[in-house]
Amino acid sequence: MKFDAVAHDGSVLEAVPSLRRQCLLLAAGTAALVAVPQAWAQDAMGNWPARPITFVVPQAPGGANDVIARAVAQGLENSLGQPVIVENRPGANGNLGTGQVARSAADGYTFLVTAQSAYTINPALYSRVPFDPIKDFTPVMQLAVAPYLLVVNPRFPAKTLDELVAYAKANPGKVEYASAGNGTLNHLLGEMLKKQKKIELLHVPYKGASAAATDVVAGQLPMTFGSFPGVMPFVASGKLRVLGVASDRPTTLAPEIAPLGKDLAVTSWYGLFAPAGTPQPIVDRLYQSIRTVLAKPEMGERLKTLGAERVESTPQNFKAMLPGELAHWRQVVRDSGAHID
Repeated sequence: MKFDAVAHDGSVLEAVPSLRRQCLLLAAGTAALVAVPQAWAQDAMGNWPARPITFVVPQAPGGANDVIARAVAQGLENSLGQPVIVENRPGANGNLGTGQVARSAADGYTFLVTAQSAYTINPALYSRVPFDPIKDFTPVMQLAVAPYLLVVNPRFPAKTLDELVAYAKANPGKVEYASAGNGTLNHLLGEMLKKQKKIELLHVPYKGASAAATDVVAGQLPMTFGSFPGVMPFVASGKLRVLGVASDRPTTLAPEIAPLGKDLAVTSWYGLFAPAGTPQPIVDRLYQSIRTVLAKPEMGERLKTLGAERVESTPQNFKAMLPGELAHWRQVVRDSGAHID
């Protein structure tokens, strides 16, 4: 397009096509701005991962969550072509490491592998936590679930849940139960049992699940709720009697154990989260890669040795379940009166 102008002497001058140049420059600038996120998305889909990935575990080494994280990390290295480093950041019952990941860059190189209790119970138990479980994270998937068992000392007269309830009603306020500490899952399971069955039980907190189970074995206290891997060795040796699994259906780990019913059904899970804002292509690719790793028979056997089992999970259904989980445990914590400043 050419613009003409008339000079004072009547000759025609060709004006500088400035409008055309401005339009071209504007178009080029717009294209460059559009190209940046497109290139970033393409990089996320095609070039990720270009360096090692870190799984932050907010619990100490050696626990079920840590072992599951390391097993998954090892399986991922072959499919992703990069090392997957497990970094333990324990402290404040899981709040320290969880808060670290919440503040990490959403670039697909830092993820959180955590236990259900630290993620869904802590926000209700503590007056302040360094993360928002909904706003600060993008759920990737559940990795595994681990059942909890109600166990008693073999000298305790109850052999079933119904017998336990009848005994507690006949001896109000005289039946004690051990837990790993105030606000822990086995403490809250005891409070749920009290509420659902309308019985009186005395809570005795310990500094850890192992100490609680040991004193029940020794007969210092009659009962506790314990994780499958934590108490099954005592059950197998006859040192504890199991009254049921905290579920509404039998566990594949020990299908002969009776479920305690829907009122005491608790899904103790281990899950993987990305910082909020992590590109969806990265989340989807990581999910598909881990799904393949978990489907391998050897991984299923390894989970069984930990007292855990694989669960079908997607980013979508994991995200959908979290608000209900948080609301449920908020109510349970409120009913129990447990609180940590």
